[in-house]
Amino acid sequence: QVQLVESGGGSVQAGGSLRLSCAASGVTAKRDSMAWFRQASGKEREGVAGIFSDGSTRYADSVKGRFTISRDNADNAESTLYLQMNSLKPEDTAMYYCAYTVGSWSTLETAAYNYWGQGTQVAVSS
Repeated sequence: QVQLVESGGGSVQAGGSLRLSCAASGVTAKRDSMAWFRQASGKEREGVAGIFSDGSTRYADSVKGRFTISRDNADNAESTLYLQMNSLKPEDTAMYYCAYTVGSWSTLETAAYNYWGQGTQVAVSS
């Protein structure tokens, strides 16, 4: 059973940094995808960054150059997904979710991901 647990959220001022972590267990597929999504109040959930088993990454245009996704121990049943967020802006304020799916799909489409964490809140003040 896949389990995803996020941590690292918090409150920062604009221009600051945060690093989110997602502890993943039960992720045994040889080819898989992991991603970070976010959902601001009153808005739809959107893909932020993804990392795929072919080593590629994908970012939303709004975070390119500011956010970096990485993953430790990708070949193990337990691995950790990270999102380094720099130069944060008030519009980055949202609940951030970790997601996982079997297969290397190179997508940030919400519907492609089967497993989700509970989320960690990020608040950026101006």
